[in-house]
Amino acid sequence: MEESFEYRRWDELIPDALGLIFRNLSLQEVLTIVPRVCKSWGKAAKGPYCWQEIDIEEWSKNRCPDNLDRMLQLLITRSSGSLRKLCVSSLSRDSSFSFIANNAKFLQMLRLPKSEIGDSVVEQVVGMFTNITFLDVSYCLKIGARALEAIGKHCKCLTGLRRTMHPLEVIGKLSQDDEALAISSTMPNLKQLEIAYMLVGTTSIIELLQNCRCLELLDVRGCWNVNLDDDFMKTFHQLKVVGPIVVDCYDGNGWDNCSDYSSSSGYVRWDFVAGDVDDDDFDEMSDVYWEDDQVIEDVEMWFYDDLNVVDSGYDWPQSP
Repeated sequence: MEESFEYRRWDELIPDALGLIFRNLSLQEVLTIVPRVCKSWGKAAKGPYCWQEIDIEEWSKNRCPDNLDRMLQLLITRSSGSLRKLCVSSLSRDSSFSFIANNAKFLQMLRLPKSEIGDSVVEQVVGMFTNITFLDVSYCLKIGARALEAIGKHCKCLTGLRRTMHPLEVIGKLSQDDEALAISSTMPNLKQLEIAYMLVGTTSIIELLQNCRCLELLDVRGCWNVNLDDDFMKTFHQLKVVGPIVVDCYDGNGWDNCSDYSSSSGYVRWDFVAGDVDDDDFDEMSDVYWEDDQVIEDVEMWFYDDLNVVDSGYDWPQSP
């Protein structure tokens, strides 16, 4: 007796399921190809189902500020308030950061490496990021202790902070101990803290450890002025400290295990469709958005997000 199977048409899948499937596609494909397949796919691509997690970190590097702002406005608007994770690099305008704060109040993970936002705008709008659990402000040269203090006071759910620096960009700074102390005094619930290559000393790190008792990972690679006593560190049983010595070797195994620290950005089911979006929106995504002829000439340092970073190495110089 032959078994009969009932096959469902792809265009009959619910938008929630389509959104999960489309996450495996590139940004360009979701914006320019998926909407033209059929009406149901186009509807899903325009709704919040595809935009609860937005990662344009690679795409945004060295982009024209106008194009970057336009893309952010398009994608965040389509999320209809459902955005849980946003990764974007080289944010150059305070107005862009304000737009994110005003339209993505339920963000849980925010990554803004190499952005040019300063203390003032952070102090003004950070109160809207009350749900943030992981924040990346690495290589943000205009952010200092004021911004970090404001973040700590308003983002009470914060458990992961990445504030790594490029060693060549901190040459002119005398000290960043004030930043470490701002973290220490306002972020007691941190579990993961990455401050590699910051100009901090032993005293400020000891105070940080005493105030942030929940820490499980502290990355101080390249912080040459930090010297933690072994007997003192024995009192922190759950803590893994990486650095300050930088291991100059490459272990490819660690890269396969990279993952974002926050595990709270789960997919949320939606029973509604976002407001109507004109079909012309997709036509506006001209080829200029996808031209990657710019070459990134500066050296960047990437950090592991899991707890196995101690076994990893980079191409920075050995400690003096």
